[in-house]
Amino acid sequence: MYPTTLTQLARSNPFQTPLFSIKPDQQQESPQIKRKLAAAAYNDADVSCEYGSNKYYLLCGFGGVLSCGLTHTAVVPLDLIKCRIQVDPVKYKSIFNGFSVTLREDGFRGLGKGWAPTFIGYSMQGLCKFGFYEVFKALYNDMLGEENAYLWRTSVYLAASASAEFFADIALAPMEACKVRIQTQPGYANTLRECAPKMHAEEGIKAFYKGVYPLWLRQIPYTMMKFACFERTVETLYKYVVPKPRSECSKPEQLVVTFVAGYIAGVFCAVVSHPADSVVSVLNKEKGSSAVEVVKRLGPAGLWKGLFARIIMIGTLTALQWFIYDSVKVYFRLPRPPPPEMPESLKRKMGLLDY
Repeated sequence: MYPTTLTQLARSNPFQTPLFSIKPDQQQESPQIKRKLAAAAYNDADVSCEYGSNKYYLLCGFGGVLSCGLTHTAVVPLDLIKCRIQVDPVKYKSIFNGFSVTLREDGFRGLGKGWAPTFIGYSMQGLCKFGFYEVFKALYNDMLGEENAYLWRTSVYLAASASAEFFADIALAPMEACKVRIQTQPGYANTLRECAPKMHAEEGIKAFYKGVYPLWLRQIPYTMMKFACFERTVETLYKYVVPKPRSECSKPEQLVVTFVAGYIAGVFCAVVSHPADSVVSVLNKEKGSSAVEVVKRLGPAGLWKGLFARIIMIGTLTALQWFIYDSVKVYFRLPRPPPPEMPESLKRKMGLLDY
């Protein structure tokens, strides 16, 4: 059931469509250990745990906490200006004007508004996003089998990242609602301790989750692009740009490739997810509004307000996230399999090898 469903889904894949797929019962067994489709080189004798073990997934989740929590908190000033441009473009006309107005009204301290819900919310999101991505990627690869997992690898990246982000946004939604309320409603609350009880008293628990649907609309396409584009960019860089195999690259060289691939992925992520991000910002600022009402009121031009700021923010943020995440894998000596290569059995079936 599952392999068939995933194969049908992959046929509409916008990244790549292979010429054919291999049914699981047609795959040839190999006495060698099956390769895992992931994104960096490793030596089996030099790892601290087994790929797919509980320890592996927990440390991946910890890497996600650091990569998302730290980076999003670091760009809080730019995020604050971006949100204010989205919800009040008359007052905050551009990035530089937004910084000028904010500094004049709130001082330097005002640029840090919303840092606490940002750190907590995106740490929880990173835990689920990166941890569950590794879980779902391994699960879907096992469902498809080694040969189909290679042929449909981009679709595996898309499906695994979408599955992970679904849960990550549920974890993020309450803190995202508090963050936007603090940043875009002057005088409402200055800290998380003020904001959360006040929101609950006024609107109940729904105040923290009314933005979850727009979050899914914003974050799921963003994360699908983030992971699929990153994985394929890493593969492409090592194949066509880096002058030597990844196995011969030092760890710092591998991390440079990770950063470059992350920035490229981040630019695409920003463009794909920006309209929904605008809706989330306005929705969390206002009481009683729906996503449809916000879209109608903003119009096409309003949905793209603040895009330049978001490209700068998301490009840098995504690159740093992948850099930190891969650094955590290096530090804890986690298994980091090499870029995907066509299995020997598939090469034989395609006539690329002699029997």
